[in-house]
Amino acid sequence: MSNCSEKKPTFAVVVAGVVIKKEDKYLLVQESQEKCYGKWNPPAGKVDEGDSIEKTAVKEAKEESGFDVELVRKIGIYQEKATDAVKHVFEAKIIGGEISFPEDEILDVKWFSIDEVKAMAEKDELREKFIIDVIAEMEAE
Repeated sequence: MSNCSEKKPTFAVVVAGVVIKKEDKYLLVQESQEKCYGKWNPPAGKVDEGDSIEKTAVKEAKEESGFDVELVRKIGIYQEKATDAVKHVFEAKIIGGEISFPEDEILDVKWFSIDEVKAMAEKDELREKFIIDVIAEMEAE
């Protein structure tokens, strides 16, 4: 018989991000990390110990895009496989700032129409599949 207390707990990585829509376009950032180089993603990042998910979403939007945002609502929580990060996604609106980004982390920041995002999904240019689902959900409202 095994002793349950001998097993070390495993913790999922938690990520928080924002989807920003302005004038029928969505803001995406182009990643420079080696594992996802050149892929497009909403501004997002890992939740650090001691930070809330909401605080991280706002902080990552500022760090990766230059925009100050206010969270409007939580869109959903996404995780495809147990080994994937748990992604909390919020709709956000811009309340200040302008496009600026750390060039060691981000290659570019641009606005895309829903059709452009769909085309990027078909060409495997998005970091993850769920991004198109989130944007489609926002379009449906």
